[in-house]
Amino acid sequence: MKEVLLKDMQPDVRNFLGKYVDVKSSHTKFLITTTSFNIENLEDHSTKCIVNLKKINDIRFVNKFQEAVNEKLPHGGLYIGLVETQEQRRYRLLRKFVPGFAHIYFIFDFIFKRVFPKMPFFKKIYFFVTNGRNRVMSKAEALGRLASCGFKIVEVKEIGNYTYFVGKKDRQPCYDLNPSYGPLFAMNRIGKDGKIIRVYKFRTMYPYAEYLQEYVYEQNKLAAGGKFADDFRITTWGGFMRRFWLDELPMIINLFKGEMKIVGVRPLSKHYFSLYSKELQEKRIYSKPGLLPPFYVDMPNTLDEIIDSELKYLRAYEKRPMLTDLRYFFSICGNILVKRLRSN
Repeated sequence: MKEVLLKDMQPDVRNFLGKYVDVKSSHTKFLITTTSFNIENLEDHSTKCIVNLKKINDIRFVNKFQEAVNEKLPHGGLYIGLVETQEQRRYRLLRKFVPGFAHIYFIFDFIFKRVFPKMPFFKKIYFFVTNGRNRVMSKAEALGRLASCGFKIVEVKEIGNYTYFVGKKDRQPCYDLNPSYGPLFAMNRIGKDGKIIRVYKFRTMYPYAEYLQEYVYEQNKLAAGGKFADDFRITTWGGFMRRFWLDELPMIINLFKGEMKIVGVRPLSKHYFSLYSKELQEKRIYSKPGLLPPFYVDMPNTLDEIIDSELKYLRAYEKRPMLTDLRYFFSICGNILVKRLRSN
């Protein structure tokens, strides 16, 4: 079967695979499958790379499938697959039909194959009708699922109307049994005394995007203001919500639970926290994180400036907690209401 696949394969795809694996090696397994059963039946101890040429849009249980791939591969083993992203699907459908009808078809296709699978009741209807085939999936969700299943993303490349990915096994899967798809979700963040707290926000990113922090940082580093540059994980609606802090309104729940206070440093993920200096890490867990960060007093642009800004606040807070928070509160309100400062 491998010889037939290689013969019929596009030259660009063959060249892409050839960068990472010996396509003729017995250690490289080629599959066109949607079931983890075919993964589990591969020979143990002889599989170094698994190439699945069936797009993951057609796999009903994507995470279980990729977890099975992770289990079959040795540490450092490669998994290569493909996905038709939401953007690529839109391009294909708008070219397939006549103008006007194409946009109507695209809207209904998006609702049925993108929105329905994320909603508890309609999800059952969707899977009954389609058995999970031809699901609409964003690039961020596809790569996020890959990362959550224990793979470090090595390369992502568009070839034809598909996006091919190479993942290297470097850890065990997260086995996220309750992934969040809805508009309100909770993120793991570092709170006081280093305790992990669940911070509530309105969704501004695609599902599974939280697993891509390390990948986005390695690809694009940080932009002005300490945010990730060219962050493809953020939806169009999410960008609007972030600009006016609408996404942060649910953090009031954390305020009432006593996990956060009104003024304080932002609650950070483990990855973002690891970018900070040792001194700042130690001072950060001295107090609760806050809804209104010192960022809006100093408006730093670089990571070093953000570190200096937070250290200045935390050193003042250690000496005079209440006075410091009052002073910062009025400065932040003045900058937001009078100077019209906005989030990026």
